[in-house]
Amino acid sequence: MKLVLAFHGTRDPRGGLVCDEIADLVRAELVRAREAVPVEVAYADVRQPDVRSVVDGPCIVVPVFLAAGYHVRVDIPEQIGARADVVLTSPLGLDAVPVVRERLREAGFRRGDALVLAAAGSSDARALASVRVAAELLGASAVGYVATATPRVADVVARVREEARGRGRRVVVASWLLAPGAFHGALARCGADLVSEPVGAHRLVVDVLLRKYYEARALLLQTA
Repeated sequence: MKLVLAFHGTRDPRGGLVCDEIADLVRAELVRAREAVPVEVAYADVRQPDVRSVVDGPCIVVPVFLAAGYHVRVDIPEQIGARADVVLTSPLGLDAVPVVRERLREAGFRRGDALVLAAAGSSDARALASVRVAAELLGASAVGYVATATPRVADVVARVREEARGRGRRVVVASWLLAPGAFHGALARCGADLVSEPVGAHRLVVDVLLRKYYEARALLLQTA
């Protein structure tokens, strides 16, 4: 059964390359496991192909999103429609937390640094609640948003820096973003001492996406 990896979509070519790289790594793991599973990339917004045009037969759609906001809860299901042969799994979500920890270590995060989690934001309160859970799991003292929510990252960094004044603490921003692009670029100008790289095409991301695919496929086989 076909696996569709559903991404948000971006106009930045670097973001598109990350989506393709994640898909290529998933394909490589399936080949290694001797699984003849077609893997296609689709986008909920901005880029083509959209999800609607890719779900042309039995398939499992895995949203490669860090939170279940509007696109995951509304847009992608509407594009799928009332198809009994398509299964939509939960998104990548909080399973990306270990990857962000690793990105922080790579950036030079040290114990004692003041940590701020930076996310894109959402109009969905449940998605924002998920971001706050990610912040708690990472030990971040605050959350800031780049776009569709407040407070803004730069304002949070300024406040945390003021609170840390005189204690010699650096302010580090953990990027709760999937790929480089305009949102991640804005973090470089937020006033933090360090900013971690986005989640990206990490081996743990691939493991999570495949697990979601296999679990959904097993459930389908049980109920067939």
